[in-house]
Amino acid sequence: MDFSIKAFNTKNAIAEHKSSCIAVGVYEGGKLSAAAKALDLKGSLTAAVKSGDITGKAGTTLLVHRSSGPAKRVLLVGLGAQDAVSDRNFISAIQSVTRVFSQLGANDALLALPLDGIKGRDAHWALRIQVHALRESVFRADSLKSKKDETQSGVRKITLLVDAADAATKHTLKQAVAVANGMDFAKTLGNLPPNICTPTYLATSAKQMAREVGLGVEVLDRKQLEALKMGSFLSVTNGSVQPPKFIVLKHMGGKAKDAPVVLVGKGITFDTGGISLKPGGGMDEMKYDMCGAASVLGTMQAVGEMELPLNVIGVIPACENMPSGTATRPGDIVTSMSGQTIEILNTDAEGRLILCDALTYVERFKPACVVDIATLTGACITALGHHNTGLFTRHDEAHDALADELLAAGKYANDTAWRMPIEEAYNEQLKSNFADMANIGGSPAGSITAACFLERYTRKYTWAHLDIAGTAWKSGGAKGSTGRPIPMLTTFLIDRAEG
Repeated sequence: MDFSIKAFNTKNAIAEHKSSCIAVGVYEGGKLSAAAKALDLKGSLTAAVKSGDITGKAGTTLLVHRSSGPAKRVLLVGLGAQDAVSDRNFISAIQSVTRVFSQLGANDALLALPLDGIKGRDAHWALRIQVHALRESVFRADSLKSKKDETQSGVRKITLLVDAADAATKHTLKQAVAVANGMDFAKTLGNLPPNICTPTYLATSAKQMAREVGLGVEVLDRKQLEALKMGSFLSVTNGSVQPPKFIVLKHMGGKAKDAPVVLVGKGITFDTGGISLKPGGGMDEMKYDMCGAASVLGTMQAVGEMELPLNVIGVIPACENMPSGTATRPGDIVTSMSGQTIEILNTDAEGRLILCDALTYVERFKPACVVDIATLTGACITALGHHNTGLFTRHDEAHDALADELLAAGKYANDTAWRMPIEEAYNEQLKSNFADMANIGGSPAGSITAACFLERYTRKYTWAHLDIAGTAWKSGGAKGSTGRPIPMLTTFLIDRAEG
């Protein structure tokens, strides 16, 4: 999908714009937006509204065909109350536009909704939301079908109405497209079957992407991981014939002496639970257990495309968790890269075992902060459902500031998170009679004790943990990777670079 921006004025009127379709807004009570009024030739749009076919309720649409004028069709889109268009109503309107555009027998369209009247939001936010929604509507997941899903071609060239086509607006459009590209990359990886998307495939994909956007890349193999004494990470790989990979991506867009922001993504390309085998129902969705890794890859792609003036490093421990005669057993004790020992009470709590060594590894970068992203616990879904990502970090000034940055970025990007507690009391559940800690703390507060486990490996830097088990993918008829939390992460990084 190709995007461009255009500003109209009295010398360059929207009514003279040649297009297969122009989408304009209608407020509750049948009030036309400024762009709609400009297109109301001979009162045709006013008549359509007065007919009662559209009320202006957010998300409602009415397609008006025209026999004269440069625009062949005008799409009226409900925005809700004029005095306070909410961000939710605007998003609903855009989603309705994408559904109509996907079915039109037209190649081009102008999207001319008002961007400056959204309560608590600015025009740059609205521009990003439009691009992401439109790209989401054309994303396809049928690459492995012998016969592709039938679909109309729909609109592929979209011009977006803006108040001023200046450098700042063009910059926002570039960023929005880069983030959409990163989300597409992550969703494609997440949706691939585990017999294709192996740790080696992830590493190969990372190398290819790095070449395309100009990132540094290094992939460590088993011998190097053994030399680093990553006993916790390697214990998870014991039951699989697929070799583990440890992927490091670098975008050094800031000053040479600036400490980097480090993103760490869980890359379990398939999780059977190991010896602590998961139930068979729904196990196919455990191909999504690498969505943390995919989100780091998608974010790093976007960062490279944006040429963000910030130092950002992505780290991905990738492997499978499989049962076999060589698999790690419940009761085994392993030694992590940090030297701390872990009693493995449940081999299905494997994500924290690979992440803890990655979190120790990143100490060498002397990071400004570290954010790990993982489909870590079903308990997080129980706590927060599928709306909010779980955010965990320590409670002090530096960590509160990092949490506030991430929460604000998520709210701005419509990719929200909710902060959960980390307290010393929860560490009691991780006590072991035989090792420094156990890898699980029982059912109560499962997402919190998982975060507490990771916290033990992050005390040399500022750190936050994002549990995306409830937000990384959808099940049922809409099954598929969501690309979250790339919007949050990219907004967080943009804010750091430009703030």
